[in-house]
Amino acid sequence: MARRSPLMNVMVSAILKASRNLRRDFGEVEQLQVSKKGPADFVSQADKRTEKTLFEELSRARPDFGFLMEEQGEIKGKRDDVRFIIDPLDGTTNFLHGLPHFAISVAVEERGELIAGVVYAPLTDELFWAEKGQGAYLNEARLRVSGRNKMEDALLATGIPFKGRGNHDLFMAEMAEFMPNVSGIRRFGSAALDLAYVAAGRYDGFWEAGLSSWDIAAGIVLVREAGGYVSDLKGGTEMLNSGDIIAANDQLHAPMQRVIKRVHRGFKG
Repeated sequence: MARRSPLMNVMVSAILKASRNLRRDFGEVEQLQVSKKGPADFVSQADKRTEKTLFEELSRARPDFGFLMEEQGEIKGKRDDVRFIIDPLDGTTNFLHGLPHFAISVAVEERGELIAGVVYAPLTDELFWAEKGQGAYLNEARLRVSGRNKMEDALLATGIPFKGRGNHDLFMAEMAEFMPNVSGIRRFGSAALDLAYVAAGRYDGFWEAGLSSWDIAAGIVLVREAGGYVSDLKGGTEMLNSGDIIAANDQLHAPMQRVIKRVHRGFKG
């Protein structure tokens, strides 16, 4: 059986507590879909309630830690070298529309290095967790990235830019380059779960631009500890700062990166 550290136990306990209300709120959203006002305001409140629970539970257990959160932003701790990075509801648009694909994501960054991450899907009760040097797990089962080594066999995931966000023309150029050469491309609407699925070998690779650090921090730990590779789109390690990411197994990361570089080099938009 996988053994969790005290820090990981604290994170998991806080997430499981926060998830109870989130599951209930999702049931309410399904009822609100038919109302005239719609569920948008309710979902915003659900997001904030979840973050509040996470903050309270984690602050009680680790009072010296700082926080970086989607809703409340940065909160300094007594220690300036360690913080939690929290996304209380990754996949908000899915949640808003009653689509049962969303997650809570919590990571720990210490001295600029990501050392622990949890991505939890409340509706499926899938707990993806990892600690530096200790491997990655789905509940109690050890995770490994996929073993596929040919792009033609690869199932990739991505995020599609939407109204007012991202470079649509550049993304279409990326898709045009990838589509004829892979087995398929999926867009499920939760970067945290996309990365968890790469760690679990469900996807062979994932790329996206313009994300926030809380979208990807926990997933980065998962992929690395499952034996995968993670970089920004240029091949560097500035994922949290740039919001751009490529994650894949050790056979497909380099080919994916070459495709992205080739597209960006030739893009005239």
